[in-house]
Amino acid sequence: MFDSPDYPKALSEETFEAWLEKGRESKIGFEYMLVVWDEVEQAYRPVYAESRQHIKELNISPWGDSVEQESLVAVYDLFSEARIGGYSV
Repeated sequence: MFDSPDYPKALSEETFEAWLEKGRESKIGFEYMLVVWDEVEQAYRPVYAESRQHIKELNISPWGDSVEQESLVAVYDLFSEARIGGYSV
């Protein structure tokens, strides 16, 4: 995943699937998984959100527009695995 010049580096499908599963299994009612790039660590990490409002409250700038340590690369629905537009590059 994210294996193109538009992204900082590729993310393995196995890691992505494991992150989805972890979010689904959480006792907190998460609905979304954000894929966040950490500039210092040079790595992706998952951030889970309960709602679209929660995503907005996290206030993570989109990849390519951010000068912060963390950038939002994409948002996925945990259950349909569909990529959610309006939050990503």
